[in-house]
Amino acid sequence: MTFLPALVPSRLAAALAAALAALAVAPAQAQIEVQAVLAGHAALPYDTTVAAPADAGAFFATAGKFATANRQRTEALGSQKAQTFVGDPKHLRHTGGALPIRGQAVQGFSGIVSLGGGEFLALTDNGFGNKINSHDALLMVHRVRADWASGRVERLATTFLHDPDRKIPFAIQNEASDKRYLTGVDFDIESIQVVNGEWWIGDEFGPYVLRTDATGRVLGVVETVVGGKPLRGPDHYLNGRLGNLPGEVAFEVRRSGGFEPMAQSPDGKTLYPMFEWPLYDAASKGFERHGGQTYTRILELDVATRSYGTRQWKYKFEVDGNVAADFQLLDATTGLVIERDDASEGVAPACPGESRADCFSHPAKFKRIYKIDLAQVDADGFVRKVAFIDLTRIANPDRRAKIGPNEAVFAMPHLGPEGLAIVDAGHIVVVNDNNFPYSAGRVPDKPDDNELVLLDIRALRAAR
Repeated sequence: MTFLPALVPSRLAAALAAALAALAVAPAQAQIEVQAVLAGHAALPYDTTVAAPADAGAFFATAGKFATANRQRTEALGSQKAQTFVGDPKHLRHTGGALPIRGQAVQGFSGIVSLGGGEFLALTDNGFGNKINSHDALLMVHRVRADWASGRVERLATTFLHDPDRKIPFAIQNEASDKRYLTGVDFDIESIQVVNGEWWIGDEFGPYVLRTDATGRVLGVVETVVGGKPLRGPDHYLNGRLGNLPGEVAFEVRRSGGFEPMAQSPDGKTLYPMFEWPLYDAASKGFERHGGQTYTRILELDVATRSYGTRQWKYKFEVDGNVAADFQLLDATTGLVIERDDASEGVAPACPGESRADCFSHPAKFKRIYKIDLAQVDADGFVRKVAFIDLTRIANPDRRAKIGPNEAVFAMPHLGPEGLAIVDAGHIVVVNDNNFPYSAGRVPDKPDDNELVLLDIRALRAAR
């Protein structure tokens, strides 16, 4: 039995025909916009929690105890009111969320893998945004099921990552324990692929690629070394210090700029970790750019040898400040990249330029998925961007939205649409990292749920 919702032929055909018509009139090499069609919508409530394993200890019975402004511990549940990342820092907008919480926060999802039958593996981000406030956040992978008819996402199982065999070569927070559960101090996990039954997880702190089995037991850590040159972030274990002098930089990868995206080849032999942000260029003392625009890089990681090849691809951002949020391959050479801004959320009510608590002063602006072709690279090493869909302008002819306005045009208004999974030849699922409890893009004063959005992307796939 198919898990895709039944599609109404007339309205879907009209939307798809319009999208394909755009392809027919576009120049062969132009970067064009095509239409995605909403095929399903479901969500897991933002306040979903799971109990920590009993052998993790009493410390992990609650989470978010170090989210105070002065980074000192607070045990009072709900005492720290959350403020959104987006807007005027002088006029902060509260999201309606608060820390600490009882249990471990299941939110927000930064990576997703389709298992078929409406089930997915979903990767919880590192905790509450960074090392210094995520001491009590355990790292988890969830198996979830989306019910497109009801709009509900069910958490079926949770796996906690752990390192009892001491495969991690540096000190972790739970170094002295037996099970050695991993926390948001140890890794910032952002992307996931299933390879020969193992989980390969992209991290931003190192950046590293973490290997585990399906029980969450660590099998190893792959350092980022390309052509004999290490590429490290400021949170790498060899860079765990501040610069000795103002302006000194001892890293190449921006903090929180590591392997947010990571694709897998169809044959499972190669992974393609991609940096979220441009690399730092020591010569120019700035981030890499070409022709006035910033860009990032896609690497090639051989699964069998667990080593990086020297081949790289460059991906140029449309706007300075944009980031790459996920990358998945459609076939051996073409793939999809989420490119988004890092400074906008919300659609309505919008109040651009104003600073109020009841509206969005920085409404969602640049949230796209690009089709790229790794086989079409220019003389400077940049992949061709073939076409894109706009996640703020999704066709909704059959009114399938379950959260927010159920109108002809559907939007993903979140700060971070961040996870992408290939479902079948014509559909993908996109999930938002809700940065719990710091993002509120659907309603100005309510934390975002984790939404799974099923999209018909046949028009994007057909683009050439």
